[in-house]
Amino acid sequence: MSQTGVVVHADAQSLAQATAARLLVRLVDAQSHRETASVVLTGGRSAAVIYAAMRDSPARDAVDWSKVDFWWGDERFLPSGDPERNETQAREALLDALPVDPARVHPMPASDGPDGDDPEAAAGRYADELARASRGGTPGLPRFDIVLLGVGEDGHIASVFPEHPAVYDTRPVTAVRGAPKPPPVRLTLTQVAINTATEVWLLATGAGKASAVGTAITASGPVRLPAASVHGQERTLWLLDREAARDVPPPPSTNPLTPP
Repeated sequence: MSQTGVVVHADAQSLAQATAARLLVRLVDAQSHRETASVVLTGGRSAAVIYAAMRDSPARDAVDWSKVDFWWGDERFLPSGDPERNETQAREALLDALPVDPARVHPMPASDGPDGDDPEAAAGRYADELARASRGGTPGLPRFDIVLLGVGEDGHIASVFPEHPAVYDTRPVTAVRGAPKPPPVRLTLTQVAINTATEVWLLATGAGKASAVGTAITASGPVRLPAASVHGQERTLWLLDREAARDVPPPPSTNPLTPP
């Protein structure tokens, strides 16, 4: 049965440092079991700080980076190298400093790639790449040890926005048009793909996220908030600062907060 935990840190900086350490430990743990590890990266300001903390950590060399697969949960459909792309952010903050295997870095297609300005074709291309990396388990998908997700003020995760078609898409990857935040055209893993991960970590900082976080964590029954509809097969972990956790009720004594 999947377990859900909530970890609350004093502020955004503390959260980033602790999450970086937690992620390094989790990658080492995955490699101790089967030599390789796989992580799905996210974007945003908090993610950039986490990646920089991993890069600068004295513990980073405990991970065999040549045997880590890097995927992305979503991407802005912009030209390769655009500073607004999540790939660009991750490369600058982390990947360029690591001895990664380029064949294990799997960015989502850019708008100047083989598919041109056709995001639907680009989504299909990424789905094909996922399928080629599949090794048993969920058909058409590789094993994801950890999926990192930021949570928006509206409760969106990746580029799955409330009431948008991606919420209902059963394919692993889909194109998003008309996103409520710029740029309007994006690619995203769907909730179907995200929910195959061993662990899903949801990150939120700031008071502006508090309402969505509180609703998602306490939701019961059918909900349309994307953040409430994703979970890890073994663990779902909410990583919050105090402001974002404002509307999260204290856990019952039989279900204590997950220790940092």
